[in-house]
Parts: sequence; structure tokens; C-alpha cells
Amino acid sequence: MPDRDAATDDAERERQRIIRVPGSRRARLTPAPGTDPAPDVPPKSARPEQRGAKGANDEQLLRDVPPHY
Repeated sequence: MPDRDAATDDAERERQRIIRVPGSRRARLTPAPGTDPAPDVPPKSARPEQRGAKGANDEQLLRDVPPHY
């Protein structure tokens, strides 16, 4: 029976773990064994790229923040 317990322990070590994040509503998972935790898509920049000619009120429109309802 000790062989079966050792196999169970190894399997449990390789599983994903749930990590509680203080102050957050969602938990976090550890990466699954044999996977790459790096994202596939690079993050988008904060501001979109400039396209075309600049208008008279472009800066104002980029600074404006809509009200939060």
C-alpha cells in the first residue's frame, strides 16, 4: 500500500492549486503542469495608435472620461 500513497502524493503535487487572493472576489490558479503560463497575445497599449490626420478636438476626446453609472 505505501506505493499507492506515494503515487497519490505525486499526483497531488502536480495538480493546479487554488490560491486565495486577499481583498479579491476571485481566486487564482497555479499554472497546470507542463504548460507555459506566459500569455499568447501581447498586452495592448494604453492608447490606440494614431490613424490619419489629427482633428481639432482629438486631445480633448482622449482626455475625457465618461461618467461611471
